[in-house]
Amino acid sequence: MTDTDTNTDTDTDAVDCEIRQSLDRVSSQMRRNYGESLRELNLYAGQDNLLYRLWLGDGITQMQLCEHLKCEPPTVTNMVKTLEQNGFIYRKKDGADARVMRIFLTDEGRALQQPVENKWRELREKLLHGISEEDRLMLRTLMRHMESNLA
Repeated sequence: MTDTDTNTDTDTDAVDCEIRQSLDRVSSQMRRNYGESLRELNLYAGQDNLLYRLWLGDGITQMQLCEHLKCEPPTVTNMVKTLEQNGFIYRKKDGADARVMRIFLTDEGRALQQPVENKWRELREKLLHGISEEDRLMLRTLMRHMESNLA
């Protein structure tokens, strides 16, 4: 191995490390900014995803929510309890099987859809400001590739 090979390896390691650190910083700041904006709506990060699924069609079971959110049942149970206490959703026993609880949106829960979408749009615009459409497409490709690497 030559000095040039060693320098190339070191350069690659430095770039890889910088990419990881940058992804960590972007992810952390995005979560922080989005979490703060959701709190203005009396929501916490993750609850918006649960509501999003219900905005597509409510009356689903907690198990279906678990599958959609890729969360453990206790996590979803806690989110459902909090959202119910805040008046955004309600639970109702299934007509065919009384052991099954279905989750429905209240009017207040439905009314959150546009404000949540606005919060996400504002953050997305801030995140991608100054990045060309071509670069956005490349970024999407790279992010999909990294995501599949981790799956």
